[in-house]
Amino acid sequence: MKTEDIALFHRIVETGSILEAANLLNLPKSTVSRRLLSLEESLNIKLFHRLSRSILLTSAGSHFYEKTLLMLADLDQTIADITDNKAELSGHIRILMFPVPQIMNIVSKIFAFMDANPKLSIEIITSTEPLDMVRNNIDIAFMVNETFTELDMVAKPILSEEMCFFASPDYLAKAGTPNTITDIEQHNSILFRFPNGKTFSEVPLANDAMQAVTGNLCTNSIQLAYEATRLGRGIGYLPQGLCHDDVEQGRLIRLFNELQPYVGVVFLVYPSRRFLSLTAQRLLDYMLNELPEQPHEKSDQHTQVWI
Repeated sequence: MKTEDIALFHRIVETGSILEAANLLNLPKSTVSRRLLSLEESLNIKLFHRLSRSILLTSAGSHFYEKTLLMLADLDQTIADITDNKAELSGHIRILMFPVPQIMNIVSKIFAFMDANPKLSIEIITSTEPLDMVRNNIDIAFMVNETFTELDMVAKPILSEEMCFFASPDYLAKAGTPNTITDIEQHNSILFRFPNGKTFSEVPLANDAMQAVTGNLCTNSIQLAYEATRLGRGIGYLPQGLCHDDVEQGRLIRLFNELQPYVGVVFLVYPSRRFLSLTAQRLLDYMLNELPEQPHEKSDQHTQVWI
């Protein structure tokens, strides 16, 4: 019995499909089926009921999954304890990223980790849509709160960004300049839709306040909202860091300077109900060290984040 076949069995359980597990692991379906059959033969038990269009765990399979999940986690931890932290790593890691403005800051640190471990391969998936981390074999993720799809995960705040209102000189010349925050209700705003389907007809402000906004353009892309704001399509509620150069060069104007900015938070996330491989654990430790944890007073709440 091979530990890698047990790990493959875990992927089948977590995806609910031999085909999905094969696709995630980049293996032929026939290979996955053959290795699963070999595992069942070595155990002399049936792990799955094979139906016409699906598979279901047997009671023995469910028991084996729960016990071996802990067993492999302990094995990986033992290897981590006895292995030199500077030892070269190998394997494949899948990383999910919400496309935040600081994405290249994060990616540059991942590249540095890859340079130090040339046998390692990494797959980076950018998405504003929620993905089940276990089902999609995601090792770690960089997310905002609205993209969390699981309750049993560890989330550490590692980046923050101040959110402010911006408009182009052309827009303000045509529509006028709102003098107070409530004046924005009479203006066209660029609306943002989060993966949970919610459109922010209200945007979060500092101190838990909310402000109503309306507009004729809605997007789930931060970059598109930024470009639309620069083109004078409306007022954008955008990360200050993303707009800094435009403000300096007069392409955008920050509105309501007296208003305390709302701070959005990016979290480094990994699912707590499955073990991390030694390689993923080393990458996680590296990223936590390179991206110091940010203070976050509401880490146990579902804070609305606009980055």
